[in-house]
Amino acid sequence: MSLAIDSAKNIAKVLTEALPYIQKFTGATIVVKYGGNAMVDNVLKQSFARDIVLMKLVGMNPIVVHGGGPQIGKVLQQLNIESSFIDGLRVTDSQTMDVVEMVLGGLVNKEIVALLNRNQGKAVGVTGKDGNLIKAKKLTLRRQDEETVDIGHVGEVASINTEVLEVMKDSDFIPVIAPIGTDDSGASYNINADSVAGEIASVLKAEKLMLLTNVAGVQDNDGNVLTGLSIGQVDALIADKTIHGGMLPKIQCALSAVKAGVKSAHIVDGRVEHAVLLEIFTDEGVGTLITQDGLQKKKD
Repeated sequence: MSLAIDSAKNIAKVLTEALPYIQKFTGATIVVKYGGNAMVDNVLKQSFARDIVLMKLVGMNPIVVHGGGPQIGKVLQQLNIESSFIDGLRVTDSQTMDVVEMVLGGLVNKEIVALLNRNQGKAVGVTGKDGNLIKAKKLTLRRQDEETVDIGHVGEVASINTEVLEVMKDSDFIPVIAPIGTDDSGASYNINADSVAGEIASVLKAEKLMLLTNVAGVQDNDGNVLTGLSIGQVDALIADKTIHGGMLPKIQCALSAVKAGVKSAHIVDGRVEHAVLLEIFTDEGVGTLITQDGLQKKKD
């Protein structure tokens, strides 16, 4: 009996801790970039789906933006289509772009939609081409010697048409967005999912931007996770190269969103079960929190 009572008390404690955050963020838009381990590990996939569905159930408006680089690479390999990278970006000719659209807009997007729906959500999958959601422009890649390199159908966001998102956001539906956009001539472009999530959060003036990744968060030189950071503190960490390598593009995306009016950005450890809920609903969280002015506590 004592074990049952202890279990019940733990549940009550969790709910009590979560309640202020549920009250605070009811009606809030939260953009979540879904990728990394959370997207391939079955246990993490299920916990992510339940997190998103619960957020919607308690009155939040989650918007999911997903990547799919490993899945694209796997299909290209199966089709014997060679793939190369320049400065971390996949060179995307017309044939490769066809595969990108098939994988991101079809296989991956629909798998996420099905996953959310199996967990009692009402998800709708779209690409940036639907309703002219994402207007893209060709990404210009310049090397250190200032030489311009053509990497094909790789783009960046030119603008976001929020009409489609507003309709879904104000309904019971959860938008699941594949990061593909088109330019004025109708050409398709593959766009970095972090960038798309950041731009969507910015134009919607979202409460939160959450970027799931495969690390614990931004760390100092001793490996301690840093959180409650201000824009100035992040700029200083970039300047002294504490933030470098693969974390740099993510942190710059988060920084841009906060500067554009998103109230907070989070670099979240997607390897942790229920990472999204833990970051939103608990005092400690599971990642790095960035706001305009920084916080003394995790989430005051």
